[in-house]
Amino acid sequence: MKLEFTVDAAAGQRKLQVEIEQLIIAGWAGRDRESIEHHIEELAAIGVPRPSAVPLFYRVAANQLTQEDAVQLVGSHSSGEAEVFVFMADGELHLSVASDHTDRKLESHSVALSKQLCVKPVARTAWRLAEVVDHWDELELRSRIVEAGVEVLYQHGTLASLRTPQDLIKRHDASGTLGQNTGMLCGTMAVIGGIRPAAVFEMELVDPRSGRSIRHRYTQAILPEVA
Repeated sequence: MKLEFTVDAAAGQRKLQVEIEQLIIAGWAGRDRESIEHHIEELAAIGVPRPSAVPLFYRVAANQLTQEDAVQLVGSHSSGEAEVFVFMADGELHLSVASDHTDRKLESHSVALSKQLCVKPVARTAWRLAEVVDHWDELELRSRIVEAGVEVLYQHGTLASLRTPQDLIKRHDASGTLGQNTGMLCGTMAVIGGIRPAAVFEMELVDPRSGRSIRHRYTQAILPEVA
């Protein structure tokens, strides 16, 4: 899957094209057990079974990645999750923001299949990891949804609550490296007001030191679920 980014770096902006062949989704990626347990209970409330271990690494087809502003989904029981997306390009790690959009109805049967069923929207801007790694915990992840015509905050917190990309990569592969054509979604945080679908989902990664942000907003067209 070819993705195109504008890399917003200290040296200026440049275009970057990346071909992702392997996609990994890190689940249950919180740093402390309390936050993980909160998310487990949040999902258990909608019928999702407890994970066998934490963190877990799900494999999803790379062709599920998309940078479109509008996506099509079967049924009205899916929802987005804002996550950091890391990938290797030009010999170094880069990051952007993505949504691990998931079918909640299928999730109660199989988390892996529920993740595979939905596309994964990705922003069109990226940063060099090296430029934010020293203040990683200060970065903020946010998401918003539109309900009854009103935009509301859906997720908000700093990355201090989640494992770092380096930690997740090492747990996934003892070599501590991410393949050249591999991308990883690095986990999410609890939602505000309970997990629920919405016609519009916006995700944002904010660097408070530089004032930069990466933002992507997408709308969802619901296809009929035919029996």
